[in-house]
Amino acid sequence: MTISTAIRHVREGGKSLLRNGWMTFASISAISISLFILGVFLLLSLNVNYLAQQIEKQVEIRVYLDINTPADQVQSLQKDIAQISGVSKITFVSKDEGMKFLRERLGENGKALLEGFDGENNPLNDSYTVEVADPHTVPQVAAQISALNDGKNPKPIYKVSYGQGTVETLFRVTAIVRNIGLVLVAGLALTAMFLIANTIKLTIMARNREIAIMKLVGATNSFIRWPFFIEGALLGLIGSIIPVAILLYGYWRLVGSSQLELSLLMVKLKPFSEIQTSLTLLLLGIGIVIGIWGTLLSVRKFLRV
Repeated sequence: MTISTAIRHVREGGKSLLRNGWMTFASISAISISLFILGVFLLLSLNVNYLAQQIEKQVEIRVYLDINTPADQVQSLQKDIAQISGVSKITFVSKDEGMKFLRERLGENGKALLEGFDGENNPLNDSYTVEVADPHTVPQVAAQISALNDGKNPKPIYKVSYGQGTVETLFRVTAIVRNIGLVLVAGLALTAMFLIANTIKLTIMARNREIAIMKLVGATNSFIRWPFFIEGALLGLIGSIIPVAILLYGYWRLVGSSQLELSLLMVKLKPFSEIQTSLTLLLLGIGIVIGIWGTLLSVRKFLRV
């Protein structure tokens, strides 16, 4: 294809948008509405997944040491825990630090309850806070930490806690939520594709006479197709720019206005900077591909003259 021919195809595709005003408007509207609905559910799915990741990252293992464990064994135990596969970070929390944290957490209401529990009277155990690289391996890592007691007397570890039962339920729930979100987005994407393709198909069908005349005067199939491909791509591009602009602006305002309120609830929305590029490229890509795809399916039928 020569440059002049390519320019001709682009020019004709652009002119077709203007000549078929109402059909162009209908196609762009269908694309915009479909992709807007898809974009809303996509943002919802991304944020649900982001929330699930935040919750999973907060899962940690607390290793409480026996009160009589000597200092040298405490240090040796820390090295053993750090060598367990999957452990990313281990932090020693003395019983004094634990009491300080407990006082801060209970505040003034719990001040009287903790009165006198200082120094030698501190009933808390020294402990380790263990973080893992993959939250789903917490039960396995906790079991390996508990196994460090085997063959030792007295046992240096008093208790290993990670919210057993609750954590497993949490992982199952987050997996279900992710799968439901994926199914919804995939279903909406397919629905949007068929709706948009059928709308573009109606646009092309309204011009079947024009295609037939071009075919009868000797125009090749590719010569006929390309202006329609350009038109379909432009329909998809314009139709996707509108919902992208609305969704990005709306999400930017939402993140800015609700950040404080959601922070108080220990919930964070996915940052706008992590959303804008992926959402823009995805919706623009879907719009253009669907525009060309719908045109391809429709034009092919009328080229059999």
